Amino acid sequence: MAEWLYEAGIGEVRAALVSRGGIWKARIELEGSGPRVDTVAVARLVDRSTGKVTLDGGEDALCDPLPKGVTQGARFKVRIVREAIPEPGRPKLPKAVPAPPDAPVGLGPDLIARMHATGLPVRQLRAHEADALEEAGWSEILDEAMNGEIRFPGGALRLSPTPAMTLFDVDGPAPLEPLAVAAAHAVARAIERHCIGGSIGIDFPTLAGKQARQAIAEAIDAALPQPFERTTVNGFGFLQIVRRRRRPSLPELLRADPIGAETRAELRRLERLPPPPPATHMVTQRIGRRLAQRPDWSAELARRTGGAAAFTSAKE
Repeated sequence: MAEWLYEAGIGEVRAALVSRGGIWKARIELEGSGPRVDTVAVARLVDRSTGKVTLDGGEDALCDPLPKGVTQGARFKVRIVREAIPEPGRPKLPKAVPAPPDAPVGLGPDLIARMHATGLPVRQLRAHEADALEEAGWSEILDEAMNGEIRFPGGALRLSPTPAMTLFDVDGPAPLEPLAVAAAHAVARAIERHCIGGSIGIDFPTLAGKQARQAIAEAIDAALPQPFERTTVNGFGFLQIVRRRRRPSLPELLRADPIGAETRAELRRLERLPPPPPATHMVTQRIGRRLAQRPDWSAELARRTGGAAAFTSAKE
């Protein structure tokens, strides 16, 4: 039976939908990551030409459309419909729409609330228990997100997030038609697993026959849950999918701050060490620097493990 595994980590909360011993969906929500989807807040219009607003909590967002007749500096309620998307050099601000004046102000549902809303069982994991997330393949999913290498029987995918779209490149030996169909199923599973939305491009092997290209499209339709839109497979083997985008994908989230992701993963490992905790933890220099910037993370590790949280690094 499918169930959600949920873990309240240091600096992040994480969850995985596990079925038949494997992870079908992996989700991470970072501490202090900004307004969540369905947050309703009072906003002040900062720039009418761009729709930029500042929420009462201090976060910026882009509101489209603006309420009719609203003037610069005016205050009105908005609802967040897409969270901030990290991008190299130019992060995308959250998107908002006007909310009714009588809409109650409040935060959108957090990760555990969204897990419960699916109606599936949610099991909250503890550090002293067996590592059910790792047994299901958690580290492998993080490696997929960070490195983009996704293997499936008979071939492999290369996942590459870009500001315009998320790209999948299919690689594998002939015969090409069964490779492409298997890749279509693997892409659909990866999209769900990594919470990929927006525009998605897939570069399949070039297939000459129209019937073979149609088989790829039918495989996508069968494997990827609605709603989404897609093109046909063109003569060069390219197919595009468009899905609703409400949050950053797991690859976008981890690649935006790889040192932070590495540090949080190390804190997870240290929290699970059997007692008594060591007096000093050996970490890499870059993790040591990040922990020095986040003393609250070290303090939380000490609180959870009941011991000192001192760190040292060897020269690299």
